Amino acid sequence: EEMAEAQLYAKVSNKHRSRNTSALLEPLLAKGFPAHIAQKALVATGQKTIEDAAKWLHSHCNDPSLDDPIPQEYALYLCPTGRLHSRLQDFWKESKRQCGKNRAHEVFPHITLCDFFTCEDQKVELLYDVLKRVGDSFSQSFPPSISLTLHASPSYLGFFIDDSQANILKEFAVAFSAEASALADCRVKPSLKQFHLTLAHKFYPHHQKTLEQLAKCINPGEPCQWVAALYSRDMRFVHYQRLRALFQYKPQNIDELMINTGDLIYVDPTHQGEVSEGWVIGTSHRTGCRGFLPENYTERAHESDTWVKHREYVFVTASKSFPQAEKEPNVKLNGEAHNLSMSRSVTNVLSLLNAALRRGVLVMRHGETVDQVFGKSWLQQCLMADGKYYRADLNFPSSLPKRKDSMKQFECDPPLSCCGIFQSRLTGEALLDQEVTVRYVYSSPALRCVQTAQHLLQGLRLNQKVKIRVEPGLFEWTKWEATKVVPNFMTVAELAEASYDVDTNYRGNLPLSSLVPSESYEDYVSRSSAVIKQIITACPSKGKGVILIVGHGSSLASLTRPLTGLPSRDSSDFAQMVRKIPCLGMCFCEELKEENKWQMVNPPVKTLTHGANAAFNWINTIMED
Repeated sequence: EEMAEAQLYAKVSNKHRSRNTSALLEPLLAKGFPAHIAQKALVATGQKTIEDAAKWLHSHCNDPSLDDPIPQEYALYLCPTGRLHSRLQDFWKESKRQCGKNRAHEVFPHITLCDFFTCEDQKVELLYDVLKRVGDSFSQSFPPSISLTLHASPSYLGFFIDDSQANILKEFAVAFSAEASALADCRVKPSLKQFHLTLAHKFYPHHQKTLEQLAKCINPGEPCQWVAALYSRDMRFVHYQRLRALFQYKPQNIDELMINTGDLIYVDPTHQGEVSEGWVIGTSHRTGCRGFLPENYTERAHESDTWVKHREYVFVTASKSFPQAEKEPNVKLNGEAHNLSMSRSVTNVLSLLNAALRRGVLVMRHGETVDQVFGKSWLQQCLMADGKYYRADLNFPSSLPKRKDSMKQFECDPPLSCCGIFQSRLTGEALLDQEVTVRYVYSSPALRCVQTAQHLLQGLRLNQKVKIRVEPGLFEWTKWEATKVVPNFMTVAELAEASYDVDTNYRGNLPLSSLVPSESYEDYVSRSSAVIKQIITACPSKGKGVILIVGHGSSLASLTRPLTGLPSRDSSDFAQMVRKIPCLGMCFCEELKEENKWQMVNPPVKTLTHGANAAFNWINTIMED
């Protein structure tokens, strides 16, 4: 029965569409569209229906490139359908979830027969004829099943095709390219390297084992019908990234792009340097218009999401006669049994790894500061008679940032020591090793916290990509300030001037002026609770990944307890607890399945412990009598 159905499907699908171009073109010309534009619309929608083409024309009425005679690019792929295809889709999903995206995710499972080539709009119909003709002439010799052998290397994983079968596929590709070149004036290059179906490509070498394990769950002998399909893409955007809009955006300014939920947008990665933080400049696939749009309204899409499928040729092979059809249930049973074991192991891994798909909040204390090592009067040691800064010990920073008010202000707002800078960068590198995706960074206005955030981002290789949002509400309990006044912090403009990657557009949830000296413990607790809630609300839950908050020892409890629904600690316990928190001590909260429910879990990186290193005076020690 299944075979009969497949043959019927193939007959209908392969039957040359009797509606020739004019059947689709005439009505569009009658509506008053110029021929070259009507043809462009038909090709852009895969020459399916007049309605599709008319809708495309309507959406592209403001497309500045509508008149450009730029053709589409076409490729011929051999694609699996049926059970094998579903297994491959499972692998696609699972490999992405466990190891992140790699190059294979950009396109669906396929074997490349002919690489991309251009074809003029008015000749595309001829390509369809060629596919039909060449398909018919090969349908007898097409292999009854294609045997696939798994091949793995540190950057490539895929199935290779048995030589004798690959040769028939190559002949098919060569015949198609020869006819397409002759009939439709296309320069078609058949793919002649080792025929393969890629499973993963350009992944991190340490993921090779996991990917191989997953690939071994695919039974390459699953029932499969092969289809030769013609796809096209817009050649102007080949090297662009693709984004998908998660929300609608209505432009506020003339240079912004209107987007609907689900719209695909082309973004040129080389042009983003001059665009302000949080915005990208993109071209809409739906309308052809270009403009600015907010990046957090989008997610990454795949390359093939913007491709158009034109025609396909379904191979029903002659040798699949009844004797084999009787064996089919057998294959099925094996397939099913095979799958049960796969699904069980996959479920276990799923439960472990779906954490990666949730938001996390990482709260961290700043790195070591100069006053921790050299005492409160550290600045006296570093000022020369003329008031210039002098590095009295290698653990002092090589220079201090410029600030408008006097150097004296550094006494209440001390910088990191050299070790503090090193600790911060080391921790950032460790987070990068663990593939922690930091989406947002918030910092207390204290210089030591901004510097820690800066060096963490350098370790994560995100400097300039993620900006630091300076949030006054994250400052520590003001009662602990020895001078009983709130320090004069460097302004955001001064921090930017001193080359810190701060977000100059960010307006804090609490203005600096609202920080009062010697506030009560209750006030500090409620300020912290309000600020963490405002931060969570400001970072959309669609944006999976980590919100990094750099604060003080006191921040670890005062920010995470309200988030996880725990009551605040008693003020006497609080001071005892904070004393135990080392530089770059951290707490990690992870969002549970339902939004805005959080739990404390192990931080993604280990702690950093180091010994004390006292100052050394060689004269007193070595020369002493």
